[in-house]
Amino acid sequence: MIAPAVHRSGFACLVGRPNVGKSTLTNALVGQKVAITSGRPQTTRHAVRGIVHRPDAQLVVVDTPGMHRPRTLLGQRLDDVVRTTWAEVDVIAFCTPADEAAGPGDRFILRELAGARRPPLLAVVTKTDLATPGELTQKLVEVSALADFADVVPTSAVSAYQVGLLADLLIARLPEGPQLYPDGELTDQPEQVMIAELIREAALDGVRDELPHSIAVTIEEMRPRANRSDLLDVYATLFVERPSQKAIVIGHRGERLKRVGTTARAHIEALLGTKIYLDLHVSVLKDWQRNPKHLRRLGF
Repeated sequence: MIAPAVHRSGFACLVGRPNVGKSTLTNALVGQKVAITSGRPQTTRHAVRGIVHRPDAQLVVVDTPGMHRPRTLLGQRLDDVVRTTWAEVDVIAFCTPADEAAGPGDRFILRELAGARRPPLLAVVTKTDLATPGELTQKLVEVSALADFADVVPTSAVSAYQVGLLADLLIARLPEGPQLYPDGELTDQPEQVMIAELIREAALDGVRDELPHSIAVTIEEMRPRANRSDLLDVYATLFVERPSQKAIVIGHRGERLKRVGTTARAHIEALLGTKIYLDLHVSVLKDWQRNPKHLRRLGF
């Protein structure tokens, strides 16, 4: 008699310092964009769950904010999100880029993990497309010496190099169990959260270095246009911390904010499958990253 096929299901989180490619890798594993990406550090501000469906398994990949030594209350709360997440998953993938040597940030995270009760730990060397073969070999040797990893896997989300192998290795460490999410569901993020993140992603493109940390987006209202079943009105506010930042986001004669709206609208329409009217406003919320009341208002 043939034994029934084993089905595995569970959670794997990607952890690492800011800007090591966790969100891009999450999207590559899922096969569709569920997490926003940017060349700016600290782009991810929530634990984003992407769902990988296979006949033999359902892998829920949790993309976490980049862990760092916080300088603001927001930074402390983002680090808390990471610690809470890795305590609740079945396997952890520590991500570090192939084109950079391991630094204090990597060692800080591994010390935190070493002091916590945690599930199996894999090392994922990301961005291998940016390293020469010699640099990659050196990086793999360096990473292997950092901790007692169950596996060390070089990957590239851009070229899809060994993304499938990484999924196999994560799934192998999940418990046996049924599906946790319905077929076809790729993330459990609410639509309004995803829309706000797509607007923030568009706003991050091309701004000055100090601005990404200071931009937050909320959706004030979403409603179908009266007498128009094919059009959705979306009203959003971009919050910054100082009037000078507001001027940067808006740009000369509003040109920059118009570009943000055009870019964001295209991505939101692709997400929702309907035409939208996007109304953007920029507001100053002084030092919101350090104010508990403002952080609660913004969902942190």
